[in-house]
Amino acid sequence: MGIIVTKPCFRMKKMDSIAKKWRHLNGQNNWEGLLDPLDIDLRRYIIHYGEMAQTTYDTFNSEKASRFAGSSRYAKKDFFSKVGIDKGKPFKYFVTKYLYATSQIPVPEAFIIKSLSREAWSKESNWIGYVAVATDEGKAALGRRDIVIAWRGTVQTLEWVNDLEFNLVSASKILGPGVAGGEPKVHQGWYSIYTSDDPLSPFNKTSARDQVLAEVRRLVEEFKNEEISITLTGHSLGAAVATLNAVDIVANGLNKGCPVTAIIFASPRVGDSNFQNLFSGIKNLRVLRVRNASDIIPNYPLLGYSDVGEDLEVDTRKSKYLKSPGNPSTWHNMEAYLHGVAGTQGSRGGFKLEVNREIALVNKSTDALRDEYLVPVSWWCEKNKGMVQQVDGSWKLMDHEDDDFVL
Repeated sequence: MGIIVTKPCFRMKKMDSIAKKWRHLNGQNNWEGLLDPLDIDLRRYIIHYGEMAQTTYDTFNSEKASRFAGSSRYAKKDFFSKVGIDKGKPFKYFVTKYLYATSQIPVPEAFIIKSLSREAWSKESNWIGYVAVATDEGKAALGRRDIVIAWRGTVQTLEWVNDLEFNLVSASKILGPGVAGGEPKVHQGWYSIYTSDDPLSPFNKTSARDQVLAEVRRLVEEFKNEEISITLTGHSLGAAVATLNAVDIVANGLNKGCPVTAIIFASPRVGDSNFQNLFSGIKNLRVLRVRNASDIIPNYPLLGYSDVGEDLEVDTRKSKYLKSPGNPSTWHNMEAYLHGVAGTQGSRGGFKLEVNREIALVNKSTDALRDEYLVPVSWWCEKNKGMVQQVDGSWKLMDHEDDDFVL
């Protein structure tokens, strides 16, 4: 599979630079002077967290014929090696917790996939992301002990936009009364996925919210004598949930004063003006929203919602490497977003890869690269779709590493 290529001497310089200025890269000054033109260290930094968001797609089992549909293919051990972002990277992490979600309201299948098997691992829950923490080696490269929360996005086409109602519901139960009594409201779907539990599901006896907050408490306590940060990331639905999660962590003081930053991609809007006001009044919280100029999702919902955080716009239509002009699916694709970050020139116009990032990654789950580059379409897949030949010559679907459960 494609891997980011980095020369050793260049990598050491990059590590030293990012370790020294990580607070600025995390938005200490709201990324003032770093976004246009895009600072080279911030460019690498955004790609780093974007790749962690991408892993949630790369491990997710969306094969409905599998009894493990809706779960992670790979176990926590060696997770980053299995998803192909461990080699050549100075920023080392290990996964400490898997997160599972359900919904108490109907949501599109793009959010919660269900297995066709009568022996399904779960009929109520889906794997929705993970919590990871920097290793000692990663801490040295990053300049602090970084806690990452990565939320998975939608796994199908953009048709879910037409199937989703954009109702607002109160978030006061988890975020408090808001500023000057203005009750913060958020999208009902994002809120349901984040806060729903289900006593019938062994994976959601507690909600995704309760799972992630408990792990944040544990890790903040474990590393209380070190300099730490909490960084959230996600794409599409995952970006919306990451935003809600970030506000929740700081509003309820779980960060204990450490900076909390969400670096998110293709995010739909999360809440109303009261949610925006609550966000704006919170210290130690920053959100950087990366959006592709031609992607429609960041414009949704259209009415009654307000943006939060800072904006970084890229435009993949300017890339000479991609088919022109593209289509709504490729404009929304996560790997295409990272390609855009690698090459954006901001208000100067044009497109030039400033980061030596493997262009083959763009075709990992779509058909976006120009044919002349000879990269197969949607090449990221399990060998034989997980079918494994047995010693007697028969074939069996074996597409899951046991971790949180054994059936």
